[in-house]
Amino acid sequence: MNTNTQRPEKTLQTLANRAQRITTSFDGGNMVWHRWDSQIEPDGPPLILLHGGFGSWTHWALVIPELQKHYTVIAADLPGLGASDDVDRPHSAEQLAGIVKQGIEQLLPTNAPFHLVGFSFGGMLGSVIAASFDHQCLTFTAVGASGFGDLHYIVDGIEMPAAEMSEQQTQAIHIKNLRLLMFAPNSEIDALGLHIHQTNVARGRIKSRRMSVTDALIKALPHIKARIGGIWGELDSTGGGLDAIHKRAAIFRQQQPGAPFDIIDGAGHWVMYEQPDTFTQILIKQLKSFDK
Repeated sequence: MNTNTQRPEKTLQTLANRAQRITTSFDGGNMVWHRWDSQIEPDGPPLILLHGGFGSWTHWALVIPELQKHYTVIAADLPGLGASDDVDRPHSAEQLAGIVKQGIEQLLPTNAPFHLVGFSFGGMLGSVIAASFDHQCLTFTAVGASGFGDLHYIVDGIEMPAAEMSEQQTQAIHIKNLRLLMFAPNSEIDALGLHIHQTNVARGRIKSRRMSVTDALIKALPHIKARIGGIWGELDSTGGGLDAIHKRAAIFRQQQPGAPFDIIDGAGHWVMYEQPDTFTQILIKQLKSFDK
């Protein structure tokens, strides 16, 4: 969890200022990416991060500084979310994944290898993207990902604040939503987490739930040539309970025996925000294990 006492806006702006802001084009608009060059291996395969529904690159804010020590980190704003442009309706996983794939191909030299990590809705999209590449995508790590069909638990009670509500009323709804969806029941909701969530929801133009409840990830897994892994919070509200999370691990290992799949004790859906140190240690360990 965040322990920084700076104002949330300043914390995010400081992190963004250290990055290179890049745009890639698609038919009808542009995608926005942020790139932080590695402090140790600037020429190694980059680590591409895809955020969740109604999110932006800021979903990864607490883990980027540590990941940057080991990898060049490239964080997307998915189409129709964050600072990226809208896309034509009707929206589909294949449509959005195709746009992100185009962006990756514009960002990197031809056939340059990369690692791919996707959170929640971005995990479902990431599976489709990983399946669309040959061996350029070295690894795909799903983090609390959707796309598991009946295993995905739909969280009831989520509300959208009305335009006429006061700032206090709006914040109260966002705090309630964060407790229901993003955080473990007893976790503290700090000012930065609230700011990230509230800002991202205000800019979200893609309704991802319809795509999230499909089995798109399960269908994509057999076509992924990359090494695969998973990281989940034990108390992930979309997980449907620990038994259902273990079923996800079994699905991964049916495709690739021994695939790493770590469950972080006491963490909810937004696992890399709640427990950033544990998350980064596990992700780096998984990625390094693929090198053996």
